[in-house]
Amino acid sequence: MTSTKQILGQDESSQPSYVDYEAFLAPDFSPAAYANDLVVSTNNPQDSPLDLSTPLSRVLFDAQEVDSRIDALTTRNAVPLLEFTISQNQASKRIISELDTQLKSLNDSYKQLEKEVIDKHAEADEVRHVALRLWESLRLGRSVGRCLQLGRHLEVQHSELNASDAAKMDHRALVRCSYTIVSLREVLDSKGPDEEGYGLDKVHNIRALQDSVITPLERSVRETAERIVRDFSVPANMTFSQGQEARAKLESAITALYLLSPTPPLTTSGTKHERWTPQLLLAALDTFIRLSLQASITALSRSLGQLPSLDRALAEVTLRCQNVIALEIILQENKPPSHPLLPPPSTAASATHKHPASLVQPLLAYLETGSLASYFWRTMAGSLATRVQDIAHRGGVVARTLRSNKANVGDAIRQAVLTGSQPPTVFTTGKKKKDKAAEMNWDREIAVMVGSVTNNLK
Repeated sequence: MTSTKQILGQDESSQPSYVDYEAFLAPDFSPAAYANDLVVSTNNPQDSPLDLSTPLSRVLFDAQEVDSRIDALTTRNAVPLLEFTISQNQASKRIISELDTQLKSLNDSYKQLEKEVIDKHAEADEVRHVALRLWESLRLGRSVGRCLQLGRHLEVQHSELNASDAAKMDHRALVRCSYTIVSLREVLDSKGPDEEGYGLDKVHNIRALQDSVITPLERSVRETAERIVRDFSVPANMTFSQGQEARAKLESAITALYLLSPTPPLTTSGTKHERWTPQLLLAALDTFIRLSLQASITALSRSLGQLPSLDRALAEVTLRCQNVIALEIILQENKPPSHPLLPPPSTAASATHKHPASLVQPLLAYLETGSLASYFWRTMAGSLATRVQDIAHRGGVVARTLRSNKANVGDAIRQAVLTGSQPPTVFTTGKKKKDKAAEMNWDREIAVMVGSVTNNLK
């Protein structure tokens, strides 16, 4: 097939043209430079104004010449051009037909893939979601069932605690109730996505269980344990069996308060667990000691204004101090119970934070003292000094009587401190305990107590 370039070449050789095609086809052709040359060549530089009609006519003639040449070429070479166009069109159709076949095959393959993979994957994904929801329902159902079962156990255990006859009350039910409450906390506080208690807060029965069973019974157990600690007393005429019963009752109460004390979440760092202290237990013990101190200070302050009642007041103070010592003995002989919500201490943490060997250590650290008896007498002396100063400043018969009997009062207080610093006899049945109690030196406590009265009567 004859090319267009060959046709143009043949036409140019047969019919020469005055149009300078070489200039127009040059790569560096510039329309502005060509127009400037055309104007300069058709005008005299000294003429003013310039004649632009001649160069414009030249450009128009050139355009007409090019247009005529195009018409002549297309007319003369119509057959080759049409043949070339037909061949290109046929080639395009062949390409399109091949592409249509490939596209149809691709669409068929996609439909087959969609049928065999995508649809089945959608069905499998739906089944997977159903299985996951069934598993979540099963897990939630098990958690709900466990909580309801623990709630039922708690009700039964609490009924043993709240017997109609106080003498028949099983104080060991305090510990059982506490462990059940801790188990419920373990489930209900595990609210992570992969934990046992996830989603329980949305279950109506669980919310009802918390409001009607767990919360009121936990409060009842805590108040019962606090009351047992608050009412703990070891009278002088208590028998050994009664003392053991009082000890067991107090041990159940302090164990319950230890277990019910708030704990940090299991997801927190181990440092918080190592520094954890049983707040409910410490608060109950601190309340017991402060009530004993308050009653002792009030009784002794009143008796200093009425000396005939001093012996009775000192006997009461002695008994209260012995109660505090009995409490310290019981705490010293009891190790902290295992707490399900507290992880075992790690070796590295144990090197810096020692796990308390007995329940008395957290209390001594809380009160910042080395002995409860020493804390009792020193705290009492600090408050008693102010009361004695008030009596001395008011003057009168009471102050004169107290000054005249200062030596006798000092001796009575000294004897009360010595007697009150000895543990109750029901807790010193062994020879070692008696020897240990006899070895204790209370000279500083005696000096502080006697000085709080005699030194303020000058």
